[in-house]
Amino acid sequence: MEQSITTQPQPTYRVWWIVSAAALLWLLAYNLIQPLAEWLTYGLLGLEHGSHLGESLAFFLYDVPKILLLLSGMIFLITTVRSFFSAERARALLGGRREGVGNIFAAGLGVLTPFCSCSAVPLFIGFVESGIPLGVTFSFLIAAPMVNEVALVMLFGMFGWRVALLYLVAGLSVAIIAGVVIGRLKMEQHVEDFVWQIKGGGGSVAEEHLTWNDRFTQAWASTREIVGKVWLYVVIGIAVGAGIHGYVPQDALAGVMGSDAWWSVPVAVLLGIPLYSNAAGVIPVVQALMAKGAALGTVLAFMMAVVALSLPEMIILRRVLKPRLIATFVGVVGLGIIGIGYLFNLVM
Repeated sequence: MEQSITTQPQPTYRVWWIVSAAALLWLLAYNLIQPLAEWLTYGLLGLEHGSHLGESLAFFLYDVPKILLLLSGMIFLITTVRSFFSAERARALLGGRREGVGNIFAAGLGVLTPFCSCSAVPLFIGFVESGIPLGVTFSFLIAAPMVNEVALVMLFGMFGWRVALLYLVAGLSVAIIAGVVIGRLKMEQHVEDFVWQIKGGGGSVAEEHLTWNDRFTQAWASTREIVGKVWLYVVIGIAVGAGIHGYVPQDALAGVMGSDAWWSVPVAVLLGIPLYSNAAGVIPVVQALMAKGAALGTVLAFMMAVVALSLPEMIILRRVLKPRLIATFVGVVGLGIIGIGYLFNLVM
């Protein structure tokens, strides 16, 4: 007697062969980037080692394909994992969590879930509907854009796992502490009135059962969409970083953003707020700044301000938050980022 077929079909061999072949090609291409970039720069074009143009071009030709490959591979992998999560599940996991433990859990969940500043308003309303405390909600909303897979992948690829881990710990710390502070200030009255008047639907959404074929298809579509949106930021950011790497004198940047200048961290945060970009655009600039002598804490503070305190996000949040709560949010998060910058400059 034949066994019954399971409710979730197994992926076809053809799909697994395609994914495996793509992974092998990815590894081969990744290992060929550096020698190919050096051959193009110093062999084919005949530029001198150590020259301004040679250093800039080699930097650009190496980092562009490297970062695009890292993004493609990691986004595909992470999106496959994320197919097991949804906004409804995130709200369910956070529902009933109290401050403290709830802030830690919310910040960690923010890192793992695919939400950014463009999702701030619907997520905020959904969390309020679910009865999640305001401070816990802010821990999630701070961590989600600040600590994302793009930033972690690019930091890992450019600086190694130690710096990526430091960034992860710093971002989680800011999200947790800022959420606790905002929760203790009891600023619920500074949320726009219409948010509290929205009634939850009360119904539960049935979890969609996806096959591995479906998950791989969604992951590929998501990879194409995300890389299609950020590739220009990557190219522009790396081009700026290449110019800094090849042409800007080391002493100039070390004097402005070095650890010896006590004012460098708050100035970096202030500069980062209006200079809106995503992590893909700002991290190559961070790499070039550090190569020229800028302090790690200062450039990380700059990057975190660009990603977490951008003007577009504040404009979006204004739809659901009153000005006093927005100002408190910016102040608390900004002070947390400045503190992280000083701490990293002290210990690194």
